[in-house]
Amino acid sequence: MNAEQSIGEMAIQLPGASAIFRRHKLDFCCGGQHSLRAAASAKGLDLDALLAELATLERAPHTASPTEPAALIDFILQRYHAVHREQLPELIRMATRVEAVHREHPEVPAGLAALLEQAQEELLEHMHKEESILFPMLKSGGNPFVRHPIGVMREEHTSHGEMLEQLAQVSHNATPPQGACNTWRALYAGLAQLQEDLVQHIHLENNLLFPGFEAAPPSVQSSPCCGSCG
Repeated sequence: MNAEQSIGEMAIQLPGASAIFRRHKLDFCCGGQHSLRAAASAKGLDLDALLAELATLERAPHTASPTEPAALIDFILQRYHAVHREQLPELIRMATRVEAVHREHPEVPAGLAALLEQAQEELLEHMHKEESILFPMLKSGGNPFVRHPIGVMREEHTSHGEMLEQLAQVSHNATPPQGACNTWRALYAGLAQLQEDLVQHIHLENNLLFPGFEAAPPSVQSSPCCGSCG
């Protein structure tokens, strides 16, 4: 990412950049051919501050996640819960615009905004339950009853997977049609990032965090013999 790159390319390649451009009133769709430097200059914006703001969106490649439960939970909260809360409102906004502006296009993702709104509602509720109930239980060491809320979260993860399949179907696997505008292309780039993030998020919980707390509780040890046994 550099100041000479066009803002249209940035909006497509860096999910979340569209929200920053919109907040600063930079037209990345019809005016997407302008470089970030030129667009910032035309609006009288601080280029270095804008670059710093965009840099916060860059996602590091997947690295080894913490294995200790408390550290892993903190990682999930920061890397996935916080990111999902940022991703979905902007995706909904772009989907609404694409559906309205391109409603006559044969490949318009009709119903995508409604699906994303439903996804946001379900994910927010799911994450709230994890943050307020399950994760504090796990951080305190768990207990014999923790397998029930974990089971509920696993079931909801399955529903999230089905939701991703619906999003892929409506968006033609997040593949924009030939000649799609920058908003449409940025929308699909953001959808692809959401899918990647959510799949990795679910993987860390299902396969790394939960199993250690789902093992059968240790059997109750017999009390010392009082002399009458045997």
